[in-house]
Amino acid sequence: MKIRNDIIKVYKDVHIWVGIFAGLMLFVAFYAGSITMFEKPLERWATPPSALSAPVPMERAPELLAAVLKAHPEAAKNYSVMVQTSPEASARVIWRVRGDKPRQFTEFGASFDAEGRLQVEQLRKAPVAQLVDTLHQFVGLPFPDAISRPIMGIIALMYAVALISGVIVLLPTLVKDFFAVRVGKNIKRMWLDVHNALGIVSLPFHLIMAVTCVVFAFHDQFYDIQDKVVYPNGIQWGEEHDDRPAPGAQPLPAPALLEKVKAQLPGFEVYSLGFQQKGSVVEGRVTGLDIRYGTRARTYMSTHLDPYTGMVDTHDLPGHMGGWDTAVNAFFMLHFGSFGGNPVRWMYLLLGLGGAIVFYTGNLLWIESRRKKQRDANLPEQKRSTRVLGSLTIGVSLGCVIGISATLAATKWLPGLVANVPAWHEGIYYAAFLLAVAWAFLRGAARSAYELLYVGAVVTALIPVGSLAALAGVPGTWNHSSAGVAVDATAIVAAAIFWQLARRSRKRAKMGHKDSVWAIEGNATTRAGHIQAAGE
Repeated sequence: MKIRNDIIKVYKDVHIWVGIFAGLMLFVAFYAGSITMFEKPLERWATPPSALSAPVPMERAPELLAAVLKAHPEAAKNYSVMVQTSPEASARVIWRVRGDKPRQFTEFGASFDAEGRLQVEQLRKAPVAQLVDTLHQFVGLPFPDAISRPIMGIIALMYAVALISGVIVLLPTLVKDFFAVRVGKNIKRMWLDVHNALGIVSLPFHLIMAVTCVVFAFHDQFYDIQDKVVYPNGIQWGEEHDDRPAPGAQPLPAPALLEKVKAQLPGFEVYSLGFQQKGSVVEGRVTGLDIRYGTRARTYMSTHLDPYTGMVDTHDLPGHMGGWDTAVNAFFMLHFGSFGGNPVRWMYLLLGLGGAIVFYTGNLLWIESRRKKQRDANLPEQKRSTRVLGSLTIGVSLGCVIGISATLAATKWLPGLVANVPAWHEGIYYAAFLLAVAWAFLRGAARSAYELLYVGAVVTALIPVGSLAALAGVPGTWNHSSAGVAVDATAIVAAAIFWQLARRSRKRAKMGHKDSVWAIEGNATTRAGHIQAAGE
């Protein structure tokens, strides 16, 4: 028994310290990641409406493409024919022009006006959804990909260690404590029960996240190994890719290609047909979705298309892959929740928020376990480590919440006010985040907990204001009814939840244990006592 207890203690220490070190960054990853489950509706809500006329019928796509290539020959290098359009994105033909920096592109869209004249506009795809996704991918770090991604991989490895050690610690009392969430005066016991229950219920989800994050972080290294072990002679594409088009051959018109794709891929919903100029040859790609299968990307799947014959290379499509490719696809599918439609997305959103709570409560447990309890009439001075971690936990967690809400609230105002919208979105998030962290240290964990929750509630409630302004006819704002209702309604519900949490946190600070880091009177009395002692 003594040996077993010693082993449990070792794993408990591992779980605690690894969890504390990684927990705050994982909070950012999980909170932002839960929002990205509905990235497309968010992106649509945030994107200004197109000024183009209604999209031309698909049958007129070749005519529109010819007009685009005549007026803008550079479009031949990289263009797409959009099979699916919407009132907010009405361009039937879009193309990309490479910028000065790597991976920097400017997108343009085209249509015909009522008189049949070519219309062209620069597409203004909202960057805020991508910012939230980047925060998720890089655990909130403001560094380039080459720096942030390996750090994220290390955090994911630590995350896996914390999961395994936590399960080992909980095993001796798993049956007794699993369904026990004891709400009462013992705050530490309550948070421990919540932490354990959420951790065990969502353990499979957390293991999937940990493993897949490691794969994503070190995917270049994994692909190098894959190339040597699985594809020593290189990836062998379909035989149709070995047939070069005859000199002077032209790609088939988009409507004809679409019919051929539909015939080869029943059940596949085509979103777009993409084309790239490679020397004298045009390469094609078909993008869409088959809801019967999980996808490697969050909202779509794509593969090679021969634009001269209409033949689709299906080896990249779920449902047509070999065993190894199916296994690789599963890593992405399980991480993104890109299977099962909206029910799975909602489940992943709730599991993501639950994961954020697990990391938050883990830090609270450490603080409660190490606070000095009152033994006599004098309040004890809490350790600096508990006060620092308390402020850091509040600042980072609520700073992430406030920062994301603030940059979302600015979404429908920035395009009419500033030129570099992506930079402003990023600046708003990190300014709000850093101010929240500074405020938490300035005011202490107890006061800042409810003060920042009130701020989070107010800022989140501001998100629908842009949509309301559009309904009131304010110039420069917009409201896409289908996507807008969902995003705005969710923001209102979240604001109400934050407000209630703020009220409860304020009550705890005023009426809870006076010897707690979370007590206002206790902290104030302790500081006053030390100032008086120093004067004497």
